[in-house]
Amino acid sequence: MKEVRRYSEAFKLQVLRELEEGKYPSVSVVARTYGIRGSLTVSNWIRKYGKTHLMNKVIRVETPKEIDEIKEMRKRVRALEEALSDAHLELKLEKAYTRIACREAGIEDVDAFKKKHAGKRQMMWPTLRQKRSCPM
Repeated sequence: MKEVRRYSEAFKLQVLRELEEGKYPSVSVVARTYGIRGSLTVSNWIRKYGKTHLMNKVIRVETPKEIDEIKEMRKRVRALEEALSDAHLELKLEKAYTRIACREAGIEDVDAFKKKHAGKRQMMWPTLRQKRSCPM
């Protein structure tokens, strides 16, 4: 059968006092030090005695200006993500178009062609059109 431990009020207050004084960095360390079983035992004492500042909870207080800034930042992130997605799509389309154009022009080594004509994008496509001898 499970052993039930009862702790005196004085012991509970002593543990909370030492925790409050900073002798122990966290609730779990103080529980381990005193051999207190149960993961929530000390947390329950903290709530019972109104010492919730000892729990590692962060409460954020934001001004309306900060809330608006956060909304704007999230909106900007969404816009940047969309722009990045569009850029990736354009790059994929460009790669596919280059492969198709090279195949139609009879160019087998697409990578060599791209290296040779790097930075000459506007010149690249008219060259392919001339090789095909038909308007695109």
